[in-house]
Amino acid sequence: MDKKPFVTKEQLEEIVKQYPTPFHLYDERGIRENARRLREAFSWNKGFKEYFAVKATPNPYILQILKECGCGTDCSSATELMLSDGVGFSGREIMFSSNNTPAGEFKLADSLGAIINLDDITHIESVERELGGIPEVISCRYNPGGLFAISNEIMDNPGDAKYGMTTEQLFQAFRILQEKGAKEFGIHAFLASNTVTNDYYPVLAKILFEVAVRLREETGIPVSFINLSGGIGIAYRPDQEPNDIAAIGEGVKKAYEEVLVPAGMGDVAIYTELGRFMLGPYGCLVSTAIHEKHTYKEYIGLDACAVDLMRPAMYGAYHHITVMGKEDAPWDRKYDVTGSLCENNDKFAVDRMLPEIRIGDLLVIHDTGAHGFAMGYNYNGKLKSAELLLKEDGTVQLIRRAETPRDYFATLDGCGMMEKYL
Repeated sequence: MDKKPFVTKEQLEEIVKQYPTPFHLYDERGIRENARRLREAFSWNKGFKEYFAVKATPNPYILQILKECGCGTDCSSATELMLSDGVGFSGREIMFSSNNTPAGEFKLADSLGAIINLDDITHIESVERELGGIPEVISCRYNPGGLFAISNEIMDNPGDAKYGMTTEQLFQAFRILQEKGAKEFGIHAFLASNTVTNDYYPVLAKILFEVAVRLREETGIPVSFINLSGGIGIAYRPDQEPNDIAAIGEGVKKAYEEVLVPAGMGDVAIYTELGRFMLGPYGCLVSTAIHEKHTYKEYIGLDACAVDLMRPAMYGAYHHITVMGKEDAPWDRKYDVTGSLCENNDKFAVDRMLPEIRIGDLLVIHDTGAHGFAMGYNYNGKLKSAELLLKEDGTVQLIRRAETPRDYFATLDGCGMMEKYL
């Protein structure tokens, strides 16, 4: 099985006449269809809501599309709260889930009416001091510790994660919050990242549902919403089977009916906080081959680099590459596909079998719609690329221009040395 770009070579050739590579391109149609599938998968739950993880793709045009699809936002910083507010999200459309949180950010979240999701029991004191009391609606992040496994497969190690409260802390936190005036409670947990299995959410859901039942039995505190957070991954490799969101929704429903309904908790709302699943496959990095090098290996150099997509350099992550117009050519050349940073890990692919690449060829690097542009930086004085939106009608909209040297030097206030470049 091969991965096919959502854009054609002919479309890209027209786009690059106006917007030079590299750039990130997003597929509006794909985003909207995926959001619809998610809503349908959880339509059995009356209170269901997706809180898109802003950190994955922090662009107001993307957030506006998701807002129109009925999503809220999950924010982890003051700036992400500002982005959400700017797009028009407000009140319970916003979830504020941060860690090691500066106290002032709680105040901003509260001023927008956001649901505050506490990562640590000590944050109760910070919130109370900053806000002059505890919000009536509050959530707490849970970490059961140990290893998280599905069947015999270890998925992740929550015990080593910096996020969330222990079971004892969670119960104590709810007692304290209730004493201080909280009236509506939620539980949140994130136990594994980028899972490509339909079992992750149902297994996680059952754990949280059982905690919620136990919490009510031991403290009398009812939970009104349970946030399954993120963790549903995407098929980065062409030989991977993508997650089936309909099957995932059915699995969560089964756990809901087995655990919550018999306990008289059949009105609990289910929230999700997806980023990668919502946007990952619906973005790509478009780049041009500008250099070839023949030494101990065969190298193809692109006009993009790790500042445009750092996942391969940072994690050794796989991103599929299509050489546009050569999809049917023999994939008989072994290349390292590189950027131009002064770092040897600045490689989009290592020993990758691809069709023969010529200078000037357009390359599409797949699945960059989440944690792609968002993780960019300016090492080596490299400038961030543009973001473009391929709209449903086939037109292209610039939704973030490429950076310029003026942007790079803008924070050097009063530095006359750089005036000649501004």
